[in-house]
Amino acid sequence: MKNVALALASGGPRGFAYIGAIEELQKRGYTITSVAGASAGALVGGIFAAGGIESFKEWLCGLDTVKVMSLVDFSISRNSIVKGQRVMDAIKRRVPDVNIEDMKIPFTAVATDLYTGEEVIFRSGPLFEAIRASISIPSMFAPVKWQGRTLIDGGIANTFPLNRVQRTEGDILVGFNVNEIDPRQDERKISTDTFGSILQRSFGLMNSTIARMGIELTHPDILVSLLYDSYQGVYGYSHAREIIEKGRELMAAALDKYQNTF
Repeated sequence: MKNVALALASGGPRGFAYIGAIEELQKRGYTITSVAGASAGALVGGIFAAGGIESFKEWLCGLDTVKVMSLVDFSISRNSIVKGQRVMDAIKRRVPDVNIEDMKIPFTAVATDLYTGEEVIFRSGPLFEAIRASISIPSMFAPVKWQGRTLIDGGIANTFPLNRVQRTEGDILVGFNVNEIDPRQDERKISTDTFGSILQRSFGLMNSTIARMGIELTHPDILVSLLYDSYQGVYGYSHAREIIEKGRELMAAALDKYQNTF
């Protein structure tokens, strides 16, 4: 039996690649015995662990630009652009909420305490409460109030939670990071001419650095990587099928390489 402990990094719409990666692992006979994720990784990983990945995938692949924009519930608050409730409600209509401790596959989501900077770990309680906290991108989504704390995106404290996935004897640690920065990237192809684009890239560089440090501390047996500059903006959210297939392709190549070492 080939058991896999799976760690999924933060990464916005690039995280849809995790769906194809999970499908490829299962197709090849691997059993995913635990999952840990930050932000997008918590979203996809949690839904998979809850058994709802098929209905979630079907919904994602039906989204176009107009439907994506219809899910944006703009906030009148000064601390966020989007409330985030509309998209969570849409997901819950397809994937019922459960308590994490009741799920068949052990799952860990990470968030960040806005005031202390501490990593906050969810291994119990309502699944979507944990997911909503983990995906709270600063300035984009409203922070989550939880047990007297104010929580924001898990990627701030632990972009790639390789060290948080629950291990079992003899399993394989597989990590998928979608925040790799290409040092050869042509800067002329990167937009940094607006406040938003500079802020977005700054977060990307931060996530890439934290992910790289995480890999050095807890090196996975199999590492799958996707460039940060892939599938940015609304394009990514409305091209889920393409991103899912990219994830499948990358996981297949990584598994081929791993299996050829034996």
